[in-house]
Amino acid sequence: MTSPEGARMDAAGGTAAGDRPRISVQEVSKVFQVGAEDFVALDRVSLDIADNEFVTVVGPSGCGKSTMMNILAGLEEPTSGAALVNGQAVHGPGPERGVIFQQYALFPWLTVRQNVEFGLRTAGMGKKERRERAEHFIHLVQLDRFADALPKMLSGGMKQRCAIARAYAVDPSILLMDEPFGALDALTRVKLQEQLLETWSAEQRTVMFITHDVDEAVFLANRVIVMAARPGRIFDVIDVDLPYPRHEDVRLSPEFGALRNRVWHSVYHQDAGTSASAMPSTTTARQ
Repeated sequence: MTSPEGARMDAAGGTAAGDRPRISVQEVSKVFQVGAEDFVALDRVSLDIADNEFVTVVGPSGCGKSTMMNILAGLEEPTSGAALVNGQAVHGPGPERGVIFQQYALFPWLTVRQNVEFGLRTAGMGKKERRERAEHFIHLVQLDRFADALPKMLSGGMKQRCAIARAYAVDPSILLMDEPFGALDALTRVKLQEQLLETWSAEQRTVMFITHDVDEAVFLANRVIVMAARPGRIFDVIDVDLPYPRHEDVRLSPEFGALRNRVWHSVYHQDAGTSASAMPSTTTARQ
């Protein structure tokens, strides 16, 4: 299996005929004023992401990864072009989009359970249903023993698991994740990558995940979007034809190594002007 049912992609990186993409970025440009100069953060970027697809976005600093995510989250407006979610133009945050940042955006005075329940309480959900739903997602991210703990009692990885549970609890159809594991140590990061895929398999969502880590980008994704800087644009799109579920041993496979090398080439050899898609393939990923 290369992706969950519903994440069928054509060769150009768009959704299969007849399927409306869950996310559609259409000729989006974003220009910031820096002193007397215009800084082009995004230059006519177009991208479709299908329902339940897991897409990672990787690229050098200044390539517009976070800007594109902020536009999809409704935190920025494009200078030109359009960002669509479920076929509707994005003009601000919405409950169908959960956003998880690198910083641990938890309320320090609330317990794990109260943090997970927060969005449900705001939405007016009854106490019994709210508690049951929070317990389900706390269990899913393996924080049962810490449900009554305050954030200051949690490790960095546990705080991010709490943030993921809170995002899932309000039932968004889309998760936008901006380097959520970037501040964690290597071992915790690897464990959370597997945990995230387990959660995604159990509670499928469309995921757009920004990272600077090439291994992380390949391990998680159906597709890796490689961006280039100055101006920010899509440089390459690489399909990850590896089966789910994925565990640590997949990183040792020749198929994973070949995909990692292709993404690495696209990220770090952009000055040569040749994307990894133009490279001869040294191995074919097997299902």
